[in-house]
Amino acid sequence: MFKAILVNKDKTGYHATYTELAENSLPEYDVLVDVSHSTLNYKDALAITGKGPVVRQFPMVPGIDLVGTVISSEHPAYHKGQPVLLNGWGVGEQSWGGLAQKARVRGEWLIPLPTGLSPSQAMAIGTAGYTAMLCVLALEKHGVTPEKGDILVTGANGGVGSIAVLLLARLGYRVVASTGRTHEAEHLLNLGAAEVVDRATLIAPGKPLQKERWAGVIDSLGSHTLANACASTQADGVVTTCGLAQGLELATTVAPFILRGISLLGINSVTRPQAERVTAWARLSRDIDFEKLETLTRTIGLTESIACAQSLLAGQVRGRLVVDVNR
Repeated sequence: MFKAILVNKDKTGYHATYTELAENSLPEYDVLVDVSHSTLNYKDALAITGKGPVVRQFPMVPGIDLVGTVISSEHPAYHKGQPVLLNGWGVGEQSWGGLAQKARVRGEWLIPLPTGLSPSQAMAIGTAGYTAMLCVLALEKHGVTPEKGDILVTGANGGVGSIAVLLLARLGYRVVASTGRTHEAEHLLNLGAAEVVDRATLIAPGKPLQKERWAGVIDSLGSHTLANACASTQADGVVTTCGLAQGLELATTVAPFILRGISLLGINSVTRPQAERVTAWARLSRDIDFEKLETLTRTIGLTESIACAQSLLAGQVRGRLVVDVNR
């Protein structure tokens, strides 16, 4: 038996409970993992509360991230006692995820835990940090270097945004952090932001072409914020989009694309090939300032996950929530 968060839907409604499950209830995949830590991301909060169509089948153990040690493996790449991590691949949505003390997953979804990373550090980074790194790699690939100009990071107090600020600043970029929590500007400046702006300047509908400002953008909000970011990106600049916290819609024009030649790059963190994952995590283990990462990380117990999901959706959580599944 093991402890887990279990989401279910029945005639009485949508429920998330802290419960005990039998090992034989796990999916029939080829690697069994003794989970030590998971995370609580925006998508996990939607899955726990039912406020978004995240869970595809019931019952479901949420949790899109996990780190732990292999208990048993029928996959040739993994052996008993090996530290591993997982993010994405529909885990916590279509297949039971990491908010539990045990998980059974496909070996091809895993990567070895990078040398030098502790389990708690890996989950402090988690899908949020991994997604932020994919955005940084996309900017680099498309020639956005520090001397090109300012980088806008939206949702900067969230998981992706805060780690994006941390990474970009350490890599030498001048970062402008956009947030609705301007009272926490000092925190973003300590992470490395050169400037903090109120998200109110971006969240309302704006002109289709605005003053050129950004060499690059990492956006996790979508909707009008993304449209305004595109409209104010400088010629040949690059906008990466990886989230929809403000909304799924995108009301914009082709003007910045054909008149300034900007690029809009979608970042899919869920189904990236293993080689890309290994590259991104290797860079994370090297480029993260772990002392600063600790300042934006809070560790909670598995029993606290349900309540914290509500707080996260209410915009009351700064940075990263690591879940110690054994407490």
